[in-house]
Parts: sequence; structure tokens; C-alpha cells
Amino acid sequence: MTRLSRRLLLASLALCATATQAQQVLRVTAIPDESPTELSRKFAPLGAYLESKLGMKVEWTPVTDYAAAVETLVNKKVDVAWFGGFTFVQANTRSGGKVLPLVQREEDEKFRSVFITDAKSGIAKLEDLKGKTLSFGSQSSTSGHLMPRSFLLGAKVNPDTDLKRVAFSGAHDATIAAVASGKVDAGALNISVWEKFVAEKKVDPATVKVFFTTPPYYDYNWSVHADMPEALREKIKAAFLALDPATPQGKEILGLQRATRFIPSKPENYNGIKAAAESAGLLK
Repeated sequence: MTRLSRRLLLASLALCATATQAQQVLRVTAIPDESPTELSRKFAPLGAYLESKLGMKVEWTPVTDYAAAVETLVNKKVDVAWFGGFTFVQANTRSGGKVLPLVQREEDEKFRSVFITDAKSGIAKLEDLKGKTLSFGSQSSTSGHLMPRSFLLGAKVNPDTDLKRVAFSGAHDATIAAVASGKVDAGALNISVWEKFVAEKKVDPATVKVFFTTPPYYDYNWSVHADMPEALREKIKAAFLALDPATPQGKEILGLQRATRFIPSKPENYNGIKAAAESAGLLK
């Protein structure tokens, strides 16, 4: 073997070793719909569980905003991502249909948003928002922007022309804070975050009230890139489906994920979200 051939062989082996090593780490991210510390806290036991089920290291990869979550999975810089319905549609569209939903919570078959306001504001229905200030969450949020906007338009309230001002808080918990502090007259957010804040007594529903709850729609899911080996994809799916609230570990993980259980998902579930995004001119 010549010296050049030996160098080429060693380089090839090094590349193979690097590729194999890379495949031993499952990189996971999520849209930042809550504070970074809360997202990390929620993920920790799930990550440990996935490591035990998959036999590989699971690495949490935080992102700065919703767009970054979409781009990291589309460009395969992460392997698994927690998306809202709209961010899934964006990722699926951007990837030419190669981003696929694996599982969703049972709750995500009939997810809802709530509109909240100060209990003394006099706002009792969507039409009362005309001339008022309103905070959505992130611009790419399904439950904090897209679907609330869709239901506002259905009530003949155009957020861009009928409201005094529209703000984007960036996250559901920030929307609650904006309403509670009086920065805005009302806010729209994910119902499960609202219910969590009420249960943990972080907000008093006698002071800040829900005045409208939307009809149900499909929302969040765990998605992967279609280029992921099918065997690994199926192992991840099986791990989520095996989570059982009757076990201490399953109860903890499902509780943190605000899930009764996980069920299989499919792209067709999000056709309604895609239609709403196209109708609102939000899908590019």
C-alpha cells in the first residue's frame, strides 16, 4: 500500500467513525413557546427516558425562536423537534414534504386557544376587541397567533385594522404577563399553558379572566426528518407510545408534557392549519 493510499484509507476510516459517533446522539429541540428554563425542566426526564429506550445519548438543543426550530430540523441540524401545528406546516412545506409528524398528545386532536382580559375591562366577546390592544404570542405560533387570528377574522374583527394595537409577546406565559400587568387589554394563548398557570396559582382567574375559548383544532406534535433511518424513527415513536401514566416515570413525563398519552400522528391532520395559514397570508 502506498503512503497516499494509506492516508486516504485512514481519512476514510476517520470519516466513518465520525459519522457513526454522530448517529449515537439524538438531538432534540422545541419551539420556545415557554421560557427556556421551563422547556429544559420539562425535557429532562423525557430525555433520560428516551436514552434508556433508544440506547443512545439524547441531547437537548435550545433555539432562540420559532423560525430557528423550523430551520434546524429542515436542515437536519437536529433529529427531533416539538412543533405547533403551524410550525410543523412551515417545516413540512420548507422541506418539500420531508418533515413528518411522529406522535402527538391525545389532547392535540382537539386543542384550543383562549382569549383573556382583565376581569374589569368590560370585554366579553371577540367583537369587543375593536379599538383595543391585543397581544398574540409568537408570530409563528398556532395556538398563540394563527388560530386566534383565524377566529377573530371569522367574527369579522380584523386584527390589523380594527384593533388599536397588536403586539407579539413571543411566548404564552409572556402573553399572560402582558395582560396581567395592563400592558395590553387582551391576549390570546394556548389553553394548556393558561390552565397550568391557574392550577399553579400564578394567575388569579378572578382578576384575569377567559372571555372566549376557540373551537378545537389539531395542534402540537413531535416531528422528524424523513431522511432519519426508519428503524430509529419507529423506535422513537414506540417509546412515546409506550409512556404509561400508571407508572411513576410515565406519570412524571406525561404530566410535564401536559399529556394524557401520546398517539400516532400524520401530515393530513394539519391540512386545516395549512389552509388557515394560506388564507391569512402567513405561509410563505
